[in-house]
Amino acid sequence: MDTNEPATPIRRSYRLVALIVACALFMEQMDATVLTTALPTMAQDLAVSVTRLSSALTGYLLALALFIPASGRLADRFGARDLFRVAIVLFTLGSLLCAQAPNLPFLVVARFLQGVGGAMMIPVGRLILIRSVAKEDMVAATASLILPALAGAVLGPPIGGLIVMHLDWRWIFYLNLPIGLLGIVLTTLFITETHEPRPFQLDVVGFLIAGAAISCLLFGFEMASQPGRALASVAVIIAGLAIGAVYLRHARRCEDPVLDLSLLTYRSFRLSVIGGSLTRITQGAQPFLLPMMFQLGFGMPAATSGLLMIAGAIGALLTRWAAPVAFKRFGFRNSMIFNGLAGSLGYAVCGLFRPAWPMPLIVATLLVSGSFMSLQFTAYNLVAYEEIPPERMSAATSFYATLQQLMLSMGVCAGAFALQTAMTFTGRTVPSLIEFTVALTVVTTISGVAIVWNRRFAHNAGAAFH
Repeated sequence: MDTNEPATPIRRSYRLVALIVACALFMEQMDATVLTTALPTMAQDLAVSVTRLSSALTGYLLALALFIPASGRLADRFGARDLFRVAIVLFTLGSLLCAQAPNLPFLVVARFLQGVGGAMMIPVGRLILIRSVAKEDMVAATASLILPALAGAVLGPPIGGLIVMHLDWRWIFYLNLPIGLLGIVLTTLFITETHEPRPFQLDVVGFLIAGAAISCLLFGFEMASQPGRALASVAVIIAGLAIGAVYLRHARRCEDPVLDLSLLTYRSFRLSVIGGSLTRITQGAQPFLLPMMFQLGFGMPAATSGLLMIAGAIGALLTRWAAPVAFKRFGFRNSMIFNGLAGSLGYAVCGLFRPAWPMPLIVATLLVSGSFMSLQFTAYNLVAYEEIPPERMSAATSFYATLQQLMLSMGVCAGAFALQTAMTFTGRTVPSLIEFTVALTVVTTISGVAIVWNRRFAHNAGAAFH
């Protein structure tokens, strides 16, 4: 195949490509879910508070938000396969360093390196898949991609609990090493290299400006979650907004901006960005808050809280078969309106959990909530690209993935901020169940607001995927 020619859909191989990309996503999802389950134990071992340990999560997500914008342009210039392979190498190396962390600052730096690799894996992997599948096969391809990734989310909580109880928490990161090596081998053997035929000029100035703006916003929100740093956090957030305004001006003048805001002129893409961003704030906060609530509020051991978190992942896994039927029967627009409300209400109910609740009811609530949210994100991830022309697909995947990870980062920060604020009002130094109720109510209200934009999708949105 001539790498200077545009890639065309390869129907017979897209499932294999999806499974290879999902190998990297499996590693990333398992890493994230294992880590959240182990946070209290890690905080104790590193002699820091649980809320301060959120900086390790934020540092990783910060790297994603910083480096995802450039990933599409880098894939066009150096090749999607080569960049994807380098990303897996960086993620695996970062995992090895995390396992050696003697203190919180070292862990944050190592997690940042992991995030650099993750920043490339997410959008470049999706770009590889989009270039290998026809639109009418996209729902099936996305399902093939989601299945192993969700398996990582399912396996993560119990594995994290078992590691915390029977091994050192550092084995959480050692688990990534064999998976990363497998991903490198499979990528080399089975993924065909492609380049965008039109060369792009990398927007270095835009990368630096956008990176500074995103960094300030994330660090500002992270600081807001810590006691005694309210004024400093406000100053940093204002600085981030001001730098963001500078980037907006730069993007209007740049021929190929690192984040191409003109993509927002496509209606489905714009609405998916807005609605998906609001919903992902809740999705980012939920795996941060719930394991802590079960361990600190219920007194559960890490292994038990990890097993409970499986319920939401299993619910998401079940939608792998339900998604094509639901979207064809009810349409994307109606599905997003219903699923968005149902998922938000479900996670709000999770904030009302108490030790007296029957365990089957808790499990059922988590399972149903996970199902609705998974359907919602499947719809967002598909309908966002239905109007995007092929030559702009790399820019669109980078833009969308940047906002996706930024909002997940915001979710962690919003959850920590709401929890810390509630603790300030109650005068507690360790959160109790009422503080978790307040925090989950706050973050689920944010995702509930997305219905305003879900209603604005065209009635035939997503028709190209039927």
